[in-house]
Amino acid sequence: MGGGVSGAGLGLNERAWRLAEDMMANADALRVAVRTLPGGARVIDAGMDTPGGYGAGLALAGICMGGLGHIDYVPTMVGSDMWSGVRVWTDHPAVSCMASQYAGWAIQVGKYFAMGSGPLRAHARVEKDLFHKLGYTESAQRGVLVLETRAVPTDEVAAWVGQKAGLAPSTITFVAAPTASLAGGVQISARILETGLHKMDTLGFDVNKIVSGIGVAPLPPVAKNDLRAIGRTNDCVLYGGRARYTVQADDAELAEL
Repeated sequence: MGGGVSGAGLGLNERAWRLAEDMMANADALRVAVRTLPGGARVIDAGMDTPGGYGAGLALAGICMGGLGHIDYVPTMVGSDMWSGVRVWTDHPAVSCMASQYAGWAIQVGKYFAMGSGPLRAHARVEKDLFHKLGYTESAQRGVLVLETRAVPTDEVAAWVGQKAGLAPSTITFVAAPTASLAGGVQISARILETGLHKMDTLGFDVNKIVSGIGVAPLPPVAKNDLRAIGRTNDCVLYGGRARYTVQADDAELAEL
C-alpha cells in the first residue's frame, strides 16, 4: 500500500515529547503528578493517584495523536439534549490515528497489564502487520507511550518496553490515566476518528487514502469503576459520535465500505 513515510517520519515522538514536557511544566495547573522510576523512565500520572481534569485530558489526547491532532471542547447534540463534547481534526489521519493513537500494543509484564497507545508504537512497531500496511516507520531517540491503566508502571515494565523499543528506559516517558477518570474519558472520546479508521482497515480499505478527518463525540460522565467507564466511553464514540473523512479513492473502492 502506498503513502508510507520512513526514517524520521513526521517526528511523532518528538512532538509528543514536547507536549509531555509542557504537561510536566504545568503539573500543578493540570492536577497531574510526575515521578521518575529508578531506571530513569518518567511517569506522568493524569488520573491514577491524582485528579487530572479536562486540561490534562486535552494534553493526553494530543500526546496520543503524536502532536498531529487538533483537539478542543465543543457542545454537541445527543438526541434532543446538548452535551459537552470533544472535536478532533487532523490532516494526517493514517499516521496520527493508526500509527500513534490506536491502542494496539498490549503491555503485559508479570501481573502488570495495560493497553499502550501513542507514538512510541511507531518506533517499536511490535504490531508488524499493521505497520506494514501503513508503510510508516519512525526512528526516534526518545519516545512517549500512553497507558490506559490504574496501576503505575514499574521499573520492570519500563525495562521491558525499552527492550522492545530498543531504547534505554531513561529515554521513555509514560503518560497514564484509567478509563474511569476525567482525562481518561476525554482521550477515549477523542478517538472518534481513529475508531472509523480502524473499522475501514478491518474491512480491507487502505487508510493511507484518507486525506483528512474531523469528528465530534460527547464526553462520558466519569463512572465509579473502569468496567462501567469502558461501556460509557464506547457508547459516546459509537452512538454519540460523528466523523467526516476526505478520501482519495475511486467509487468502486468506496462502495466496498
